[in-house]
Amino acid sequence: MSFRRGVVRQSKFRHVFAQAWKAEHCIDDVRVSRVTWDGPLCAVNPKFTAVIIESGGGGAFLVLPLNKSGRIDQATPTVCGHAAPVLDVQWCPHDDNIIASASEDCTVKVWEVPDGGLTGPMTEPVVTLEGHSKRVGILAWHPTAFNILLTAGCDNLVCVWDVGTGELVYQIADAHPDLIYSVSWNREGNAICTVCKDKALRVIDPRRGTVLKNDMSEPMAVQEMDTSNGVLLPYYDPDTNMVYLCGKGDCTIRYFEVTDESPYVHFLSLYSSKEPQRGAGFLSKRGVDVNKCEIARFYKLHERKVEPISMTVPRKSDLFQGDLYPDTAGVEPSLLAEDWIAGQDAAPLLVSLSGGYAGAPSKHRDKLRNKPKLLSQGSGADSSPVPRQAASPMETVLAEVKALRSVVLAQGQRIELLERQLVRIEDGDV
Repeated sequence: MSFRRGVVRQSKFRHVFAQAWKAEHCIDDVRVSRVTWDGPLCAVNPKFTAVIIESGGGGAFLVLPLNKSGRIDQATPTVCGHAAPVLDVQWCPHDDNIIASASEDCTVKVWEVPDGGLTGPMTEPVVTLEGHSKRVGILAWHPTAFNILLTAGCDNLVCVWDVGTGELVYQIADAHPDLIYSVSWNREGNAICTVCKDKALRVIDPRRGTVLKNDMSEPMAVQEMDTSNGVLLPYYDPDTNMVYLCGKGDCTIRYFEVTDESPYVHFLSLYSSKEPQRGAGFLSKRGVDVNKCEIARFYKLHERKVEPISMTVPRKSDLFQGDLYPDTAGVEPSLLAEDWIAGQDAAPLLVSLSGGYAGAPSKHRDKLRNKPKLLSQGSGADSSPVPRQAASPMETVLAEVKALRSVVLAQGQRIELLERQLVRIEDGDV
């Protein structure tokens, strides 16, 4: 009698394990938004964590330094320039201080967060993008071209903007007969993939507006999950070819490895906890701790807490593990907006993570044109930096009055929006 030993598939990621950070390193007392939208509600980069929160009189989100932990005071300043709840936030991949937000007020706003975080309520965006007729819930920055931002809303439109000028450069209006659930760029940024309520997945050329592929009747692989009806938030890491699935409302995070040989998708393991996740943010590879063989990090949203979870490959050596960290996309863009609009394509510019990534700010930051002057930049073109002095009581009062005016303005805009919606309901348009 002979026994055939099972062949174990070789992979350096077979033993990846997830570990939640200790309580003292979590962010507590965060009023995570209860908005009815199937988005992650969180965005993370190597500098900041952004979380969409509950807000009266409009929409707001928190922006905290990445190393911030502990209890968050209710008076912590927020980005609060929207007239209705915020649905999505996304950091610019080419400037860690630039973030875009989409809202139920049908607008997209782009903000510049100062180094160190907010020092007061932020109500004035760098630019406001207006082109959707219904709420906007999807944002996607171009992976290689600076200042190119994609938006999608409940009007079934996909819009591509040049953020530097505030101009709508492309609009895809006829490809989707129903609500768009998700949009993603490919690595070079010359195609997008969309998922629609009509159960069709489409690959589209965003510059021509033509559908390249939409026949997905024969899947390459099928992976059974569970019986939960919660929305899955997928995160793909092109450096490791791993896919992470966070079930919204679930208590688990599953992770898989994708290969180019059948059966293509290989289940690795899952992380399970006692509390379900309201959303999750995925940290850019530039922010992971290479000294601890951390290959990914999630920021799990609880009811009132943000909990980091590290994905780690167990290794005994303290040396840099080059096989775990191939060169990854850096902060420098490959193209400018006008180059991509003219038809050029380029792969991401890669950087090494050996010794940890500490890249300089993008040299194209000044390409964000039409940017209003910040208070810290002085009032005139010829003004020079002056030593920072303590604010007088009168200046403090004036600053508080200005902040209150901004809140009143946002509430007025929200009331106007609600009145328009009420009129539509009374007229039978909804």
